[in-house]
Amino acid sequence: MEKILDAISREVVNAFQDNGYDGKYGKVTLSNRPDLCEYQCNGAMAAAKEYKCAPFMISDKVADSLKDNPMFEAVDSVKPGFLNLKLHPGYLAGYLQEMAEDSERLGCTKCENPRTIMIDYGGPNVAKPLHVGHLRSAIIGESVKRIGKFMGHTMIGDVHLGDWGLQMGLIITELKERKPELIYFKEDYEGEYPQEAPFTIGELEEIYPMASAKSKEDDDYKEMAMQATYELQHGRKGYQALLGHILDVSVSDLKRNYENLNVSFELWKGESDAQPFIPDMVQKMKDDGYAHISEGALVVDVKEESDTKEVPPCMILKSDGASLYNTTDLATIVWRMRDYQPDEIIYVVDKRQELYFTQVFRCARKTGLVKPETELKFLGFGTMNGKDGKPFKTREGGVMRLEYLVDEINEEMYKKITDNHTVEEEEGRKTAKMVALSAIKYGDLSNQASKDYIFDVDRFTSFEGNTGPYILYTIVRIKSILKKYQAKKSLPEMAKILPAQSQSEKALMLEISKFNSMMESAFADTAPHKVCAYIYDLSNAFNHFYHETKILAEQDEMVQAGYICLLELTRRALEICIDVLGFEAPERM
Repeated sequence: MEKILDAISREVVNAFQDNGYDGKYGKVTLSNRPDLCEYQCNGAMAAAKEYKCAPFMISDKVADSLKDNPMFEAVDSVKPGFLNLKLHPGYLAGYLQEMAEDSERLGCTKCENPRTIMIDYGGPNVAKPLHVGHLRSAIIGESVKRIGKFMGHTMIGDVHLGDWGLQMGLIITELKERKPELIYFKEDYEGEYPQEAPFTIGELEEIYPMASAKSKEDDDYKEMAMQATYELQHGRKGYQALLGHILDVSVSDLKRNYENLNVSFELWKGESDAQPFIPDMVQKMKDDGYAHISEGALVVDVKEESDTKEVPPCMILKSDGASLYNTTDLATIVWRMRDYQPDEIIYVVDKRQELYFTQVFRCARKTGLVKPETELKFLGFGTMNGKDGKPFKTREGGVMRLEYLVDEINEEMYKKITDNHTVEEEEGRKTAKMVALSAIKYGDLSNQASKDYIFDVDRFTSFEGNTGPYILYTIVRIKSILKKYQAKKSLPEMAKILPAQSQSEKALMLEISKFNSMMESAFADTAPHKVCAYIYDLSNAFNHFYHETKILAEQDEMVQAGYICLLELTRRALEICIDVLGFEAPERM
């Protein structure tokens, strides 16, 4: 279905051309003065230079050509040469009716050339609990993935676990000190290893920080951990079996926590999955003349002549031959290209890693790990801060576990819901969980990803203002009206969206009509905040219309049916949007 802005521009372009002017000047935009008009065209101002006349002479002619066009209620030429446009209520109603007849997509056309896009948006380390620092990557990445799917692309999310390196050696070393009798530590053991892990997730989460602290104070302990890491990475069976247990126990816990955020991944791959690709990749970089030794390390130069800042070489191997994050990320690109041939890979990571990913991307391109047309995109996000403007911490000053934050907001929402009215505990808990998730996700996603923001629990959980609960409350209000209507009567067979009867109704219809272009723009710019801005404006427009209109008390049956059709479309637009943001609305609040 044609976007409404494109349809309007087409008519204005034709009018320019009919009067002998280049159609490029007929581009229409949303009005920056909605008190004067709904859309505007400023092309006559630029055209005046080419045609050597006053701008209003051009805008007057174009306006005259459009005065009888059924698309417009009013076309005004305003000096010095602006075109102010208002849509005809009948045309707008017809456009929305066409949207409503496509209940699944509201007329939003899927992309003509679907792409395969991989998103790296997890990055948790195994054996460690998720903390608030993991929130933004998960929430933003999930929404970008859902928007891409809605637009028709094949989206593949990869959690990219941190499951390699010294942390694994530290866990194995500490476990050996605590339980030396375990068969995993017997080098001559030839049998099968147990299916059940020799530790719980709670024990695992306690082992790693203790081992890490010990290694900083005890050089011998750190040396043992480094040796364990080396043996693990070089195939010692007992240690690899322990790695399998660590992954199984950690991933089960991670999945539970991500599910609580309504976040999922198509792939649960880790750094360890990239290891088999490293030797051949490194050898090829050497053979092709890209990698060379610098101060003992193997590096690839990635500086470009146009750089205004220093871009250091991308280190491939340390002087002792050990791999680094760079090595793992490059090898991960190798297997992603081999197994999925993505057209694009998006990395949703802290914006402070931009230089690092510049190095990795340039190295991947220079050494031919990706095709020239493969896009590598860095989607850097800002910091989630507390009210003091500093990175979000617990009251004690530590990094808060993500599940504790979610539980805290669940409780806050349950308290607000039960304070307002009586509700069964089971329903109240379920509703509170849904509303709390909207508070968390909308609170994050309504900000442009690259910007830091204040995580304000009181503001995010409010039912008023630009918040998730306000959006859900609007949807629930619409559902309630629709249920009351359906309880009394059926929608007439000929019911459809009718031309607006009031300015507030037309304002609502104009907001709905922006759905298609907003979705395209949100995907093109990897910008979930555009979806949030849209549904906030749409919710405000609906609530203004609701307060001005006696929907259920309307006496004219067809007018009332038209209202109901409009409400159904509003509800559907809001529900599609919150789905791509990663949350849903309850039946009542």
